[in-house]
Order: sequence, then structure tokens, then C-alpha cells
Amino acid sequence: MRDLKGKVAVITGGNGVLGGAIAMGFAEKGIRVGILGRNEKTVNKRVNEIKQKGGAAMALVANVLDREKLTLAKEALEKEFDKIDILVNAAGGNMKGATITPKQTIFDLDIDDFDKVNQLNLKGTVLPTIVFGKSMTEQKRGSIINISSMAAERALTRVMGYSTAKAAIDNFTKWLAIEMTQKYGDGIRVNAIAPGFFIGDQNRELLLKADGSPTERGENIVNQTPMKRFGKPEELQGVANWLASSESSFVTGIVVPVDGGFGAFSGV
Repeated sequence: MRDLKGKVAVITGGNGVLGGAIAMGFAEKGIRVGILGRNEKTVNKRVNEIKQKGGAAMALVANVLDREKLTLAKEALEKEFDKIDILVNAAGGNMKGATITPKQTIFDLDIDDFDKVNQLNLKGTVLPTIVFGKSMTEQKRGSIINISSMAAERALTRVMGYSTAKAAIDNFTKWLAIEMTQKYGDGIRVNAIAPGFFIGDQNRELLLKADGSPTERGENIVNQTPMKRFGKPEELQGVANWLASSESSFVTGIVVPVDGGFGAFSGV
């Protein structure tokens, strides 16, 4: 993957745990990265972390649902780094009202939160793809990497809204892979990574107790994961680097699980 050096990537949600790990992995390979997120403080913090380790990075403060701000971010990135080779759509998340707790039923769903979760995860992937992907069509090359979830493949309890949104990401990934190849040639590839269970800011309290031991749900997940642990954010870096490089030049339209065997395990 030596050809990664000198490429330019934009990572939406690059100020988060998983997106940040991917961004750091890119920077270590010599990729110049744009960290895009809504929170200026955490965006700048990530940029500084990358620079302190000798990487090249710039802050892009924008909401993935704001096309005008995304366009301004694209223009700033191209002005600074001249081009865009890689887009990672890592922005996403869940909301309390879009989940169904053990004491609730589907009839307790907050439809407004359900809409917001689908907007953030699905539209928040489609819109950046339209804005940043346009540059790739002009240069006839690029790699788009979406972030799916094992919740898209397996029917997990509770996370109803998030699951439907991520299932849509899988479909969009495959659809866009065909669209790009048929209309712009084989230089633009679209794939997705489906993380298993990693500890992030949003799910920490759900999966871990204050002392760091797993909650009941956390224990259930670990028991259903053959490797018997949660993933480490840096364990996404190898797959992301591969999908971004020419080593995967004949790979498009796939969803790669990084899940410790969770998706393969039947539980018996």
C-alpha cells in the first residue's frame, strides 16, 4: 500500500472514535487528511493529534446534512491539497427515541428521532458523496468508503432506527459502486466497512459499567463474538488502508466485516 503516500482523503466524522482512528491510520501512511465534523473543538483536536505525529491534516467544520457547508469544505480542501482521492463517510450515530428498550415495543418508537437517525446516517452519507465524489468523477479515480455496521446484517435488539439506516448504507454502497463504474469507468470504487462492536462515545454507557467491566448487554455481545472481546478502533485501519489503495483495484461494491467473527457465529 505504498501508493497511499501523497493522496488526499476527507473523513466525515473524523473527529469521532472510529473515524478518527481511520484518519490517523491514513496519516501514518502519508495521506493528507481533511477532518470533517460539526464540533470545531474536537475537529481541531484531531487535526493537532495528527500533526503532532508528523502527519498532514486540516480542519473542515461542517454538518454532513448542510450541502452549502460541505461545498465550502470541499473547496477549502482542494485549495489546500489540490485534489480529493478518498472519501470516508464515517459520520453517523443513534438517538434514544429510535431505540426500543426491553420494556418497550415498536409502538413506543419516537418517529421524529427515527427520522433524524436515518437522516444523519443515510442522507449524511449520500450528501457528502455527491459533494466530494464529484471531484473524483472529474479525475476518473477515487475510493469511497462508507461505514456500515453489523446491525445492518443481523437483527439486533433495541437499535431499530440505526439498523434500518445502516442496512440502507449497504444497499447504497452496492448501488453506487455500479453507478460509478458504469458511468465513470473502473477508476472509482465504492465499498463499505461493517464494524462489529467497538467502544465509542455513544455506546460506552450501554456496553461498559463505570469500572470498565461489561454491562449485561456488553457480556451478551462478547459471548456472541468468537474472539471474546470488543474491537479496538485501530483495527479498522488495515481494511480502510487496503480499500483506499490500488491493492484493492478490482474490489468494488462489497461490505467488509471487521467484527471478531460476530457475523459468522450462530450462537450454538
